[in-house]
Amino acid sequence: MFSSRKIILIIILLVTMCITAYVIVVVIPTRLAEKSYEGARLIGADIAKIFSFTPEVTVKNTVVLQQQTPVLELATISQQFQHKYEWTNTWLGSTKKITITGGFQTKAGYDLKKRFSIQIDDDKAIIRLPNPQLLSIQAMDNVTFMDEHGVWNWVNMDDRAKAMNAFNADARQYAQQAKFVAQAKESMEKQLREIMKLHGKEVEIRYVDEVRIEKL
Repeated sequence: MFSSRKIILIIILLVTMCITAYVIVVVIPTRLAEKSYEGARLIGADIAKIFSFTPEVTVKNTVVLQQQTPVLELATISQQFQHKYEWTNTWLGSTKKITITGGFQTKAGYDLKKRFSIQIDDDKAIIRLPNPQLLSIQAMDNVTFMDEHGVWNWVNMDDRAKAMNAFNADARQYAQQAKFVAQAKESMEKQLREIMKLHGKEVEIRYVDEVRIEKL
């Protein structure tokens, strides 16, 4: 037979074991999760301060923040460049030429209608975002024309319109092939890595063009 003292000791031991198990199984994981969620919210807030939008942030498959995009596009590079184009037309052996020069303002960055998410797992952050692209190209107000008439093939206003359309199309083609998009990608990656470094996260960036996010 157990003495009363032994029974009390056994009860105390069982209660202690239950409390310890509860702390290990419930309390500690809950506090760690709360700490992870708060860290994720802080990461989302830091990104929102810099880029004026919040990506989707998940911690171990739990969505902590939903993607919020008050703007539809995020330009990480804004660049000006000068462009020159020569338009020609030949009729009966007589050639006329219009040389156009002018500046353009271009922006490259990200389409925020596509998914931009951050998955946080312990000390690692996996960032998924769409490929950068040329967002816009706009002619500036410093366009100049230099006309060269042919012997009997003279430049007219209709030629000016055709030359200007070709000038704009050629400038867009140049901008697509230039380094603006690559610079936008480099700028975004650098800023994201700096933000994650402040939160002690190793970064892995993946570019995925996914289905657009539909606003209800």
